[in-house]
Amino acid sequence: MDEKEIKKLISLFSKHPFLTELEVEESGKRVRLKRGEPAHHAATETACVMNIPVPHHEEPLAPAKQETRHNVLKIESPMVGTFYRSSSPNAKPFVEAGDLVRKGKVVCIIEAMKLMNEIESDVDGKILEILPQNGHPVEYGEPLFLLEPL
Repeated sequence: MDEKEIKKLISLFSKHPFLTELEVEESGKRVRLKRGEPAHHAATETACVMNIPVPHHEEPLAPAKQETRHNVLKIESPMVGTFYRSSSPNAKPFVEAGDLVRKGKVVCIIEAMKLMNEIESDVDGKILEILPQNGHPVEYGEPLFLLEPL
């Protein structure tokens, strides 16, 4: 089972909220997806587990903010996973709003399938806004940061 097949399973699982658990075994490798609380930095289980919380809204959702700034770039998530602003719970965040970053600077980590993936800035710029909450799940292509290019 390769990474592409695993991503397809994650996408399928995300699109069907009635599924609470999915387990697939192929060629001696097992992938288990289960809804629950977001994963933490430390891996405590040996099985591959992707926790995807089931959203529930008790209040009506506010309308999405329209982006009216010009010349604003987005750093988007290259994968489905859990967004972390720092390398560990007690560490200082990689970046804050207002920070200047250079191309190649690590801006966050996305945990996917118990692997920590460093996400780097593609351009030199100023961080305008950090969009996801620390420890929350993100989707492929979801905007993570708004950046003003230098």
